Amino acid sequence: MSKTALIIVDMQNDYFPGGKWTLEGIEAAAANATRVLADFRERGLPVIHVRHEFTSIEAPFFVPGTEGANIHQSLHPANGEFQILKHEVNSFKGTELQQLLQREGITNLVIVGAMSHICIDAITRAAADQGYSNTLVHDACATLDVEFNGIQVPAAQVHAAFMAALAFAYAEVLSTDELLTRQ
Repeated sequence: MSKTALIIVDMQNDYFPGGKWTLEGIEAAAANATRVLADFRERGLPVIHVRHEFTSIEAPFFVPGTEGANIHQSLHPANGEFQILKHEVNSFKGTELQQLLQREGITNLVIVGAMSHICIDAITRAAADQGYSNTLVHDACATLDVEFNGIQVPAAQVHAAFMAALAFAYAEVLSTDELLTRQ
């Protein structure tokens, strides 16, 4: 029998307005992630909060011991929910995430969070490579504008490109409404 868990990745204060690294659309993504979280809590399904903290106080954001590195109040962990601290882009690398999923018998992951093109991409690919069945909630994820080789890429295009790539081989990519109507 399969068991599903919600993984909320890096929904931390520095990504929200007033933080050190504000993402495009983070408040809308958080509102959708909150709806998914409420559904998982109502159904008594496991929830895992992943929080990123860089190891250096010289980091551009998620500096250890700062308010910016804390999980945003809209998605704050409840008693009994799992919490993973990571120091790398990939939530599996150097953490107990894999052991937690195995211990809890979890085979299916619902993934929300930030940033679409970095940490969400990394956890989704790593989880698929390890045999997990992934559902990625695209409108509960956010990112920012990026630049490569002199080309400016708007956040919406960055997000769309990564969701398209992940939908091809690593996850079923759904909206919040699509996910919640099939639950």
